[in-house]
Amino acid sequence: MNIAIIFASGKGTRMGIEIPKQFLEINGKPILVHTVELFQYHNMIDKIYISTLKEYIPYVRNLVEMNKLTKVVSVIEGGKTAQDSIYNALKKTEEENQSDSIVLLHDGVRPFVSSDVITANIESVKKYGNAITSIPAYETIMMSKDGNLINDVTVRSETFIGQAPQSFYLKDIIDAHEKIRNSENGYTNMVDACTIIRTLGKEVHLVPGNRGNIKITTPEDVYTFKAFLQYKEDEQAFGLGLTNNIGTQNNIIKYKK
Repeated sequence: MNIAIIFASGKGTRMGIEIPKQFLEINGKPILVHTVELFQYHNMIDKIYISTLKEYIPYVRNLVEMNKLTKVVSVIEGGKTAQDSIYNALKKTEEENQSDSIVLLHDGVRPFVSSDVITANIESVKKYGNAITSIPAYETIMMSKDGNLINDVTVRSETFIGQAPQSFYLKDIIDAHEKIRNSENGYTNMVDACTIIRTLGKEVHLVPGNRGNIKITTPEDVYTFKAFLQYKEDEQAFGLGLTNNIGTQNNIIKYKK
């Protein structure tokens, strides 16, 4: 069983809009619907769970029905923090599925992950036990403790930018969450599932992402996504055949060196 868990509990404060960014309509559909459709129409995905803000659960359920998102089996209340939301969704998934199911954790505001990347996540979990979607860093990344002085500069050839999905066997990621939740510091500085797994000293494996798989966080990201959608429409009209794999092939070559 391959299960996508989509997280849509953000409040969109950095976007500077009144509604959460995942519900912002672009080309006639909320960003969240654009995202869920990527998994709805992927032939290896069996079920979808959505985690969202409590007050938006009825709205999301209505979106699911209106857009015929038939693989969505449950809309779950998010937690106080992002990691609490992930844990709550995982526990709900655990109640209804086998422990050896593969779960793909994905941001509700990443509406342009390619089908190939979703497939690669599933195959990586089968081979290695996990998958962290990422792309090579194309610019220099600098480290600063105070936001003023540069403390370190990373080696670009060894630096990657994390994306989503991040994928695991259900039993493994729940076990990791519970160990961290019961630790002294809990979720402090745990920004994603990859951080949790590495904190526990376990290996995690990279899966090449596509550069178009942006996380919509700022108004500039909205314009970028609109441009990708226009490009996709042009592809369908003129048979360009490029959109679904923006950046993917180059990334695969990069990772194999």
